[in-house]
Amino acid sequence: MTAKNKITISRRTLLAGASGTLIASRAGWAQQPSEVKVGLLVPISGLYARPGTVMREGAEMAVDHINAQGGIKALGGAKLKLVVLDSGDTTEKAKNAAQRMVAQETDLVAASGAYLSSFTLAVTEVTERANLPMLTLSYSDLITERGFKYVFQTAATAGSQAKQALPQLIKLAETASGKRPKTVAILTDNTGASIASAKAMREGLLAENQLQLIVDETFTPPLADATSLVQKIRSAKPDLLFFLPTVISDAKLLLEKMNEFGLGQGKVPTISFGIAIAEPDMLQTVSPELLQGVLTCVASWGAKGHEALIAELKTRYKEPWMTQNAISTYGDMWVIKDALEKAGKADRVAVGEALRTMDGGPSKYYPLGEIKFDEKGRRVGAGMTIVQWQSGVPVTVFPPELALAKPFWPKT
Repeated sequence: MTAKNKITISRRTLLAGASGTLIASRAGWAQQPSEVKVGLLVPISGLYARPGTVMREGAEMAVDHINAQGGIKALGGAKLKLVVLDSGDTTEKAKNAAQRMVAQETDLVAASGAYLSSFTLAVTEVTERANLPMLTLSYSDLITERGFKYVFQTAATAGSQAKQALPQLIKLAETASGKRPKTVAILTDNTGASIASAKAMREGLLAENQLQLIVDETFTPPLADATSLVQKIRSAKPDLLFFLPTVISDAKLLLEKMNEFGLGQGKVPTISFGIAIAEPDMLQTVSPELLQGVLTCVASWGAKGHEALIAELKTRYKEPWMTQNAISTYGDMWVIKDALEKAGKADRVAVGEALRTMDGGPSKYYPLGEIKFDEKGRRVGAGMTIVQWQSGVPVTVFPPELALAKPFWPKT
């Protein structure tokens, strides 16, 4: 072989080696994208725009924190990119938005949303068909009763929350007032989570706790007039009022009417389920005095251990406190991040499998339980939080290990 032939062969070998390296590098790049898209489908317009906006704020904070800490390490430090979609303020709009999301954002690996349980029920019909993992803070038990594989409920279900809350509320009432409550009224709107909470109470929980239901009223939001509803409460004089509006304007109308009829400020101890009653916007239309002592049972809230996040939310977005909408959606982004690390690829089916088999240890951003999902997609051991209005701020008072203040019973 001549020297010229040797040089030619060497060049070919070198070029082949370089080509192989380039192909391998390109394959590596393909496997490790520079960014991974996650969806947030929440109401940004209409009646529920305010809570949807707070959910976006929580998600933005989490994505920024995840990216600042190195992104998805299993994907070479790929950054999360948040894609926000507006569910609007009706079930039909939410479903249409979900259809647009899966059609147009085909590279989403997971999503969070959709605030109201009725929206989530409709949206997840669409995301399930697209094999898109959907995390939700919505409460309705029906969300995870349908055998879906790609729906993950980080909140305790409405039925579970009611079951956990009632004994605690009775104990609180008995300790503070010296007598055990015997009669209750339910005043609820007909949205999914409210109906689920009331259903659990009506179908056994009240009886199990020796409570008699003496008023049971359901209304469609938004209310035009609360007079007839509050008159029934005044006539019956229940020991406890379970108060389940999801629209702030309805909560305001009912509280003002109760005060006008001499039932406000603790004269009838008032317990809500869900966050409408503890939204910051309440203070724009209802005085702190009128809200003092009102309790609400929620899936999550800013609590002990979240002080730095609460402070950042206040500084960055001027939010006076951290509602469930912010802390739960913040947590959802971290759960998706951990699922991507476990999956090792930006693929929605793989992320879904990672979520189903995840065992992330004790929960940090949702109360109690673990970062682990059962066969229905419900978070294992999910607890609930009781929040109480105290001096113009709704603070966590239960469970004790997460409480930022001690509860008190309104004076009657």
